[in-house]
Amino acid sequence: MTVFAVEYVYDAESAEVRDANRPAHRAWLASLAEQGTLLASGPYTDGAGALLLLEAADESELNATLKEDPFAAVRGIAGIRTSEWNPIIGMLSAHAS
Repeated sequence: MTVFAVEYVYDAESAEVRDANRPAHRAWLASLAEQGTLLASGPYTDGAGALLLLEAADESELNATLKEDPFAAVRGIAGIRTSEWNPIIGMLSAHAS
C-alpha cells in the first residue's frame, strides 16, 4: 500500500456547509481510521484546510475514497492536493514503502 498526503483547501464561503456537515465528515474519517485506511488527519489551526494521511493501493483508489467524503458531496472543499508520501522516520515509519 502507498501512503498519500492529502491536503484539503477550504474557502470562507463554504464554512457554513462544512459546519453543518462536520459530524458526518468526522464519522466518515473515523470509519476510515477503523479500517486502517486513515493514518492521521486534522484541520489546520487557521481554518484554511486540513491534512489527511491515507493508505491506498494507488491514486485511483485514493480518489474513489475521497469522493465518499461528505464534505465533497456538499462542495465544502475548494481544492485538493495529493502526493505520495514515504514516512521514513517516526511513528508512521512502519507504513514506509
